[in-house]
Amino acid sequence: MFKNIVVGIDGSENAKHALTLACDLANKYESEIHLVHTPQPHTVAFALGAVASYHVVTTMPSAGEVADASEKILSAGRKLAAEHGQTITHSYGNQGDPADELIACADNCGADLIVTGRRGLGSVGALVQGSTSQKVNHLAKCACLSVA
Repeated sequence: MFKNIVVGIDGSENAKHALTLACDLANKYESEIHLVHTPQPHTVAFALGAVASYHVVTTMPSAGEVADASEKILSAGRKLAAEHGQTITHSYGNQGDPADELIACADNCGADLIVTGRRGLGSVGALVQGSTSQKVNHLAKCACLSVA
């Protein structure tokens, strides 16, 4: 039923749940998993210790720090997948709009399913469903699954 599954991860708990569920589906359907992380400087700044009392402008990470943080998240995703009996077919860590990168990956690999966490580390503007999940659900040409 699902030959290629694209999973978006950002280091959040919901993203971990999404990857775990994708691994379960991949085990059942013998699917390939394509892991996508789109590093965002503001979430890297948060991860590096920026807090509300700091000015984000003064704590924005360098390009190298963003790349390092991205690789850590992708490595953690590959490790989590391995713990669930899966090997990640491809990992993508391109900068850009997360929803656009997920959809582009799905289009390029012929995905049957995109799995995302319902809420990730993005802005608090979309309270019920994250803006990335919402955009993916609206624009994707394949099935989408948002995981809480």
